[in-house]
Amino acid sequence: QMQLVESGGGLVQAGGSLRLSCAASGRTAYNYFNNYVISWFRQAPGKERELVVAVGWTSASTYYADSAKGRFTVSRDDARKTVNLQMNSLRPEDTAVYYCAAKIRGSSDYTIWGQGTQVTVSS
Repeated sequence: QMQLVESGGGLVQAGGSLRLSCAASGRTAYNYFNNYVISWFRQAPGKERELVVAVGWTSASTYYADSAKGRFTVSRDDARKTVNLQMNSLRPEDTAVYYCAAKIRGSSDYTIWGQGTQVTVSS
């Protein structure tokens, strides 16, 4: 069993920064966290959920959506079972609920999701 909890969302002005954190807990997290790809998704009102960034078991195994490149930076700490998302130069279009999700390495399905954290960027 593994649970994911996001934190760090909030209200920020355009051009500002936020740092989101995803903390994993549970027996599976304790023993097998490094076997999981951890990703951040977001969903804005009236829009489909989109993948923002994904990080595998090494920093080289990282994917950024075009909308995140150059502005967002993901970091993973397997010892602490956390994945952080540093978001800089935020834009109003970044406003969304951000979700942390996990899938087993090599799998196509995300089976573990957090509850989400709201990010609102004002113009």
